[in-house]
Amino acid sequence: MDKNLLKTYDNKLERLSKALEKNNIKTVILEKAEDVKGFLDERIPDKSSVALGGSMTVIDLKIPEYLRGRDLVFHDRYAPNLSKEDMKQVFRNSFLSDFYIASTNAVTMDGTLYNVDGTGNRTAAMIYGPDKVFVIIGLNKIVEDEVDAVSRVQGIAAPANNVRLNTGNPCTVAGTCMDCSSQGRICNIYTLIRRQNVKDRIEVVIVKENMGY
Repeated sequence: MDKNLLKTYDNKLERLSKALEKNNIKTVILEKAEDVKGFLDERIPDKSSVALGGSMTVIDLKIPEYLRGRDLVFHDRYAPNLSKEDMKQVFRNSFLSDFYIASTNAVTMDGTLYNVDGTGNRTAAMIYGPDKVFVIIGLNKIVEDEVDAVSRVQGIAAPANNVRLNTGNPCTVAGTCMDCSSQGRICNIYTLIRRQNVKDRIEVVIVKENMGY
């Protein structure tokens, strides 16, 4: 990102950090995507159990490969050749993990995390279960309010993910959400995390780059 444009985010990130902290959500700001693995090295001890939420940000950062290379109990949703039953067990194990790493569809300037899921396994684990949740986002996930969060999902995240997953849902043609009733609809579970009861359980890691959908 252009350094002048990046500079304009500094005040915004300071305001967002204060809003998140007010909601008992800890905030960390990293300069580059390459800093994420070092951050996780420091925060996740060996022998810990770790799980992931489905996320293009997580994939782009190659976090599955990173976790496979560490001495961890990794509940790997991206492991090859998982059956439906295997995946179901991975999701269930995720709720008992020490650490959960995911992203979010949007973060509003008042410190709310907005998410849309297909089955709800990601949003459920973010809300309750794992002792610590790292929510990794790029600057492109930051929006002004909930109206913008909805628009972002409908116009960007949902169509892009439907194309990625080859669902054939109407948004892959229209380029925006059509509120379909398709059998393969992936926008089923909607959540707003306005505040975290357990202080700092959720930690938003903001990378000063654009990442994911």
